[in-house]
This record gives sequence, structure tokens and C-alpha cells, in this order.
Amino acid sequence: MAEKYKRIEVLYYEADLQDGSVNENPQKYSITFDKVSFAYKEKAVIKEMSFIAKGGGVTAIVGESGSGKSTVARLIARFWDVGGGSIRLGDTDIREYQFPVLMDTISYVAQDNFLFDTTVMENIRNGAPEASDEEVIEMAKKARCHEFIIQLPGGYQTVVGEAGDRLSGGQRQRITIARAMLKNASVVILDEATSSTDSENEDLIQEALNELLRGKTVIVIAHRLSTITSADTIIVLKDGKIAAQGTHEILLESSAEYLRMWNRYELSADWKYQITRGEEVI
Repeated sequence: MAEKYKRIEVLYYEADLQDGSVNENPQKYSITFDKVSFAYKEKAVIKEMSFIAKGGGVTAIVGESGSGKSTVARLIARFWDVGGGSIRLGDTDIREYQFPVLMDTISYVAQDNFLFDTTVMENIRNGAPEASDEEVIEMAKKARCHEFIIQLPGGYQTVVGEAGDRLSGGQRQRITIARAMLKNASVVILDEATSSTDSENEDLIQEALNELLRGKTVIVIAHRLSTITSADTIIVLKDGKIAAQGTHEILLESSAEYLRMWNRYELSADWKYQITRGEEVI
């Protein structure tokens, strides 16, 4: 308990992020990392990283655990400020935008999704509070989660419980994605957004994302490499730096790091789980 209060006390003394002065929506939606560095306390996590995620395209970030993938996503959403360099949205440093402009422009779907203790309908509507019931249901259909919602005890009026604990992890994740899609932001960050789903549901979600994200600037933090093979650019991180970048096909030919990750992914995808009863496989 003492450790818990100690962590809370540390938060109180963290420096506040300073709001910017730009109150206009971006004219362009490319994302540029220009020699960005970032550290957690004394530990350097991102080291002079530079890349451009083209507006309207899909940029995937891959790498081993601890390589800095999720940190990149959170820096774009301005959960923290960079320690060095700059991140630009269009032609403007993200620190210059007012918070409401940045929040309206970016939709962030995390692996640790969160739902409010209210109905499914209101959790999805949170992405666009002015949306009608019909618009929420239409988006749920497009996000491929309407079918499981109508099978819940109260359908769209089912109360999901504290942090959504009355739903499975995959169901929570799919509702979170529907909420993000309803928001209709120009920049969408998917931070391992399908990590709590099985392969069947992941296919449904990927189908929905392919339809709903067309034309948006998308940053995908991926743990299953099969989901990002068609990305416009794949950036491979290692120890907080860019080890390689290119399309899936180019990286298979040019990057030993990416080829090793792909071979390991294919091997794990081939594993079969079998339930056995004595000598019989069922």
C-alpha cells in the first residue's frame, strides 16, 4: 500500500504538459519524427529517431519487446513530450497544437483498452457524443461487433461493469475499436489493438479496419506480423533505433532482423493445439 501511495505522490510532482496556441485543424496529416529522443527517468528508450509516416497511408512499427514500439505511439498521441528533437503533425510540431485540436485529430486504440461502467451503447457513443443510436449501431455493424452485442442479455443496453469486466477481453477490444471508428479521426493509432482476440475474431477486426481506415493516416504497432504485410511502410525497431524500414517484400530481402522475426512468426503460426484423451486426439 505504501508503494501505491508513493507512485501517486510521484504523479503529483510530474511537470504538466504545456498547451499549445494553434487552434486550427492540420492541413496535412503526415507524421514526422525528426531526431526524436525520449527516456524514462534515466533510461533512454528512443534514440534520435527519424522517419515520416505519409498522410493517408499505413505505417507499421514492429520489433522485439522493449524496442520502443508503444513509446513511439504514445509520443505521437502526446501522452509525454519528447526529450529531444520534434514530432510534427503536418508541418506543425504537435506541442504547438491546443490539446482539444490534437485530441480531435488523433484516435488511439491501446492494447490495454478501457470501458466505462455504463451500457455498450454509451461506451461506443463516447467516440462521438452527438451520434444517434442508429449511427452507433451502424458503426458497430461496420466494426463487426453487432452480432455479439445483440446476443448480450440487454443487447446495446447491457451495462459492461467496472472497466468492462462483464465482457471478455476480445469483446472489450472490439467495442473500443468501434468507439474509435465512430470518432472518425484523421489519424488513428492502433497499439497492438488486436492482442486480446483469437485468430477468428482478429480476421473479423482486420476486415473491419481495412474498410474503416481507408484514407486515414494509420500507425499500427503490431505483434502479429500477418496483419501488417500490406502496410505502405514497415519500420523495424531495435534498442530504440530504426534497424530497417520498407515494405514487407523489401524487408524480407534486405533485413536480417525482419526476416528472423517473420520466420519465428510463421513457425508459431503453424503450432497446433491438441486436446488429448488418453491416446486419442480429439
